[in-house]
Amino acid sequence: MSTDPTADRGVEDLLRALAPQVLGTLVRRYGAFDTCEDAVQEALLAAALQWPHEGVPDNPRGWLATVAARRLVDQVRGEQARRNREERVALATPQSELLARPADTAPDADRDDSLTLLFLCCHPALSAPSRVALTLRAVGGLTTAQIAAAFLVPEPTMAQRISRAKQAVRASGASFRMPEESDRAERLAAVLRVLYLVFNEGYTATGGADLTAPGLSGEAIRLTRTLHRLLPDDGEVAGLLALMLLTEARRPARTGPDGALVPLPEQDRGRWDRRLVDEGTALLERILPRGPVGPYQLQAAITAVHDEAEHVGDTDWPQILALYDLLERVAPNPVVTLNRAVAVAMVHGPTAGLDLLAALESDKRMARHHRLLATRAHFLEMLGDRTAAAAAYRDAARRTASAPERRHLASRAARLSSPDGLDPGRSFR
Repeated sequence: MSTDPTADRGVEDLLRALAPQVLGTLVRRYGAFDTCEDAVQEALLAAALQWPHEGVPDNPRGWLATVAARRLVDQVRGEQARRNREERVALATPQSELLARPADTAPDADRDDSLTLLFLCCHPALSAPSRVALTLRAVGGLTTAQIAAAFLVPEPTMAQRISRAKQAVRASGASFRMPEESDRAERLAAVLRVLYLVFNEGYTATGGADLTAPGLSGEAIRLTRTLHRLLPDDGEVAGLLALMLLTEARRPARTGPDGALVPLPEQDRGRWDRRLVDEGTALLERILPRGPVGPYQLQAAITAVHDEAEHVGDTDWPQILALYDLLERVAPNPVVTLNRAVAVAMVHGPTAGLDLLAALESDKRMARHHRLLATRAHFLEMLGDRTAAAAAYRDAARRTASAPERRHLASRAARLSSPDGLDPGRSFR
């Protein structure tokens, strides 16, 4: 077993990059997505155990495809009640061919089916959680245990979710091909939504002891880079990648030495990753002039305005408000309205912001959401109403499932409730 963690990470990165290519090869060839996916997972596990100490083969993709194809045949032959499937596989590929050469050395060996695979994993027959789980496993190459850990659910629960997702794909009769032109835009929107959800969960976890799950956001960026490579001229794909990069750039400054949440206005901007900021900004500068501008591009533009300010006081809030005005017209939803309220408060004052929050209170999706309550608390604090602000912060703290967010909100409430305005739970050094 390898003792070099760098080498082990290199193998892991390679396997995750090859996973969708190998799965695409097998599904295109044999058609059985569910059994092909199981076979590829077994091949990935075998490689993870062997390659670190035996070395990566000269043709790693061919190695994986060959092993997965053999495992597929073994699975089919082991299912005595499903001999028709064995016959289909046997007819499709002679045994001598399976033993003679890798499954990806056909004339179209260089074909990358990752995009087709992404579309299949985001099939309309699947629920949003199922799309996320199946994409991370089939395209991301993550194990069921890794996905379960990232979403803080038991491994058997996640295994059932993935199994049901694969059954739903099979029951839908979906074939392994690109959607018709008339459906492609809608399916691409579903793919982007899944990648967006995965990134958001990684950047700000909805529950648990940690504020972030870097593995998830990193995986979302990797998959979105792949999608951008496959669709380089799509503005919203590039916009989503830019949004992720510009947001991820702030991660180093999001928590203090003790792991406590540091809100954007209080972050040390010198710790932001300028390389990611520059890459995201360059993407935006290339795609925005092309038009039309979609919601991911607008969100990326808003994030870029924040990232370009060297100090919080330099933030161009009127420009951010103008972008939110446009975003609310293009893709209206309560979260956009909530964020726009912050921009309104910064441009026109906290009372104007509170007026917008009042309109959200009738929306059942947001009425008692901890972010709405925390925003109201911030506006009340800006107005100098310490008592009401403290109460709102405490209410918000009770309603979040994230331990770091709960501690941060409770700390704000404690500071406002303290006679001297200091957090009694903290000491100054």
